[in-house]
Amino acid sequence: MTTPESTDLRQAEADLQALIDSHQTLLLSTVTATGQPAISYAPYVRDASGRFYIFISDLAEHTGNLQQQGSAAILFVRPEAETRNPFARERVILQCRAGEVPETDTNHAAMLSRLEQRFGDTVALLRRLPDFHLFALTPQSGRYVAGFGKAYDLELPAGTLRPVSPPD
Repeated sequence: MTTPESTDLRQAEADLQALIDSHQTLLLSTVTATGQPAISYAPYVRDASGRFYIFISDLAEHTGNLQQQGSAAILFVRPEAETRNPFARERVILQCRAGEVPETDTNHAAMLSRLEQRFGDTVALLRRLPDFHLFALTPQSGRYVAGFGKAYDLELPAGTLRPVSPPD
């Protein structure tokens, strides 16, 4: 039996996916070796299991951070121009395990090809440079905020949402 709550959750799950799908880049938060936060962005592709793949240079601070720390947070946020109230911007934050994808991994060539299909000649050029690395970001947990009073914890690997209750 479908309840209003289950219908709301299904709609929230669809809205969360639509928000992610509306972006070509993700905002990337990493931590330096000295514990300092660092933020950046990267173009991405996503596989069927929900992992995000980014192709990044040794010259970028976040590359070393990912190699050393093995974790990151990523953010997708509704553009301000599409938001009525800046305090209630729709967003999803994902805590991820990060790992470099070795060239011998079958996903390496496949994900680089998908990046090239999505972003064109720039990726074809970057593939020839020795300082670029493919990373997989695997979400471990997350939170989706659809607006005021509409916050959900993302339960992985199922990908289902659970409404966040206010603290007692």
